[in-house]
Amino acid sequence: MLISSYNQAGMGDVLVLLTASQSGATHSEQKGDIVRLTNEKNETIGYNVLNVSQLLDLGDVAGQIQLDADQVAILNQAINAVGFTGDLVVDTDPKFVVGYVESAEPHPDSDHLQVTTTQIGNGETLQLVSGSPNMKAGIKVVVAKVGAMMPSGLIIWPGALRGVESNGMIVSGRELALPNAPQQPGALILPDDFAEVGTPFDAKAPAAQALFE
Repeated sequence: MLISSYNQAGMGDVLVLLTASQSGATHSEQKGDIVRLTNEKNETIGYNVLNVSQLLDLGDVAGQIQLDADQVAILNQAINAVGFTGDLVVDTDPKFVVGYVESAEPHPDSDHLQVTTTQIGNGETLQLVSGSPNMKAGIKVVVAKVGAMMPSGLIIWPGALRGVESNGMIVSGRELALPNAPQQPGALILPDDFAEVGTPFDAKAPAAQALFE
């Protein structure tokens, strides 16, 4: 897994790379323009690449970005050059996709959560626990897969809600920061003809921006 984000206005010319979730204390070691982030077992969980514009042209992106194979190769070369081991692996899997809720059953240990089986394309399904009051079977939704970064900066990791595994999240328009989205809890229910299940969902695309017009 490779989660990459860049926000020059908010953080300066720094590319943030995460390869694993943080558990416990995080330690850092800097060599040149590369900061290696490790957990308590000295396992690499990511890097901060300072002055990254000297290596890559990232444009005016603000938030999560997907790096291609050439960009990842350049970063690995830079990491190796300062004495760390470049072990980044390219990840081009879309993190936000159109999903279809195949089933929604009551959570065994909650009176408001539901356990869904949600299609995400190519015959793949995910078990997703949802607390949305409008959750039900038979609706098209937006799924934030493991490795997605929400507009708030929240990163979606594998997890569990009250003992039931949930490998992603069914998201709301508010969580996607869509214009005019309702501010109360509730999953974004897409029109049936919005897009095929498994289609990448781009919150900045005109079709997405117009969902609540």
